[in-house]
Amino acid sequence: MGERVERVDEHDEVLGVVDRGEAIRHGWLHRVATIVCRDTGGRILVHRRPEDASRFPGHLNWMLGGAVGVAESYEDAAARELAEELGVLDRPRFLFKFLCAGAISPYWLGLHEVVVTGPVRPDPSEVARYGWVSEGELDEVVRHRAFVPDAREAFHRYRARPFG
Repeated sequence: MGERVERVDEHDEVLGVVDRGEAIRHGWLHRVATIVCRDTGGRILVHRRPEDASRFPGHLNWMLGGAVGVAESYEDAAARELAEELGVLDRPRFLFKFLCAGAISPYWLGLHEVVVTGPVRPDPSEVARYGWVSEGELDEVVRHRAFVPDAREAFHRYRARPFG
């Protein structure tokens, strides 16, 4: 049995517990928590996914994250993913969520943000390389053909939100 997630509806209400792979295969909605990391100067972390990653190998992304587990909140999942993928122990701030069509399958994407004040220790199975870029530089990176499509959609929504 693979990773267990909550299958949800178009209102993000829980319908049941399923295997994440099954949710993806059938196009069932589930939840994903993502984190945008900024440094104290406001720059944003951008990373390249490993070449052997199962999804979007070698692609660029400005978010870290993963599936929200059973009975786990978006916020708890974001904190867990931040610790697992970047070695940072902090509580990211929830910004918004949206129903993402997804390049592989649809899901609810919860976007969080955190200011990283200490060193990072990326998990090489998740982050092949990383760097910090300004918002202007990120505008350019997002247009790169090897940018994760769902991350591009999240970026445009992030930039268009009325509160920031």
